[in-house]
Amino acid sequence: MKWGTLIIATILPLNLLADVWRELAPLPDERGFAGAYAGVSGGALIVAGGTHFPDKMPWEGGVKSWFDDVYVLEKPDGSWRKVGKLPRASGYGVSISVDQGLLLIGGGNATEHFQDVLLLKWAHGTLIASALPKLPKPCAFMTGAAVGTVVYVCGGIEKPDSTTAMASLWTLDLKKIESGWKTQTAHPGGGRILAAGGFADGGFFMFSGAALQAGADGKPVRNWLKDAWKFSATDGWQQLADLPRVSVAAPSPMPGIDGRLLVLGGDDGTLVDFQPKERHPGFPRSILGYETGRNEWSVMGEVPFSLVTTPVVIWQGRIVIPGGEARPGVRSSKVWVQE
Repeated sequence: MKWGTLIIATILPLNLLADVWRELAPLPDERGFAGAYAGVSGGALIVAGGTHFPDKMPWEGGVKSWFDDVYVLEKPDGSWRKVGKLPRASGYGVSISVDQGLLLIGGGNATEHFQDVLLLKWAHGTLIASALPKLPKPCAFMTGAAVGTVVYVCGGIEKPDSTTAMASLWTLDLKKIESGWKTQTAHPGGGRILAAGGFADGGFFMFSGAALQAGADGKPVRNWLKDAWKFSATDGWQQLADLPRVSVAAPSPMPGIDGRLLVLGGDDGTLVDFQPKERHPGFPRSILGYETGRNEWSVMGEVPFSLVTTPVVIWQGRIVIPGGEARPGVRSSKVWVQE
């Protein structure tokens, strides 16, 4: 298997921001999914795994369910098909499209997190799955992106009940797959979950997220962050200008447009205690643009959806957001594409 090149079609024309978003066929589960994996292989859009609450909302005592189904959409005007299953139900890992297929990195379920790294390939109407080197530790709720042929994974938590997030940075060079994952310099800004990751200018970028600490009841409490960082193999970690607002669990990896990385919404934490929960208005919709050459932020309009804990996919040169969490506990089956 040749591991030479990655799909790098995430650099899109700036005028896309003025275009209209529309909906593709919805995911074939009316509740939708949060924490699913998604990407592209063989020209098709793939969505796998994820979670929802099948019976009651969490504030009503509902229990989260985890899924292992794999769905494929072969063309934008087509219909979704269930084409297989993951080795086990999983969600909240990292998804990265490479030219060999879709990487599913880490993730977990209600009782454990995983070290697994899986490559899904869609070819001639068949889903093929193969295992890649495992992560150094179990990890979920992290972020990641690919820079050239090197895959980056940063942050996350090792166990579902962890009260401290990891600051670890791991890399996998797809040209040297047999060497496995390497541990790089830990993130100097501290551990975090649900940051936004991306790549530009030969570096890995990580924005916002939430640190964790144990609350009075021993359960994890979030510390909402708005710092921004870049890592490069030559210069290590560099702190950048803070985000204009907090953006936790924004769709990721972030798309890049004309020298800007885009943060599409994300939870700013201002409504974390909103009541009544069933009337929560959703998450911020503003698009934050980071100009890498100037180290500056700007607000670049809004998206028509309120979706977090979902991947960004570049499919046929367009940004696709497949489902996600529309407000606390509520998933969406809508699949949005920017025309």
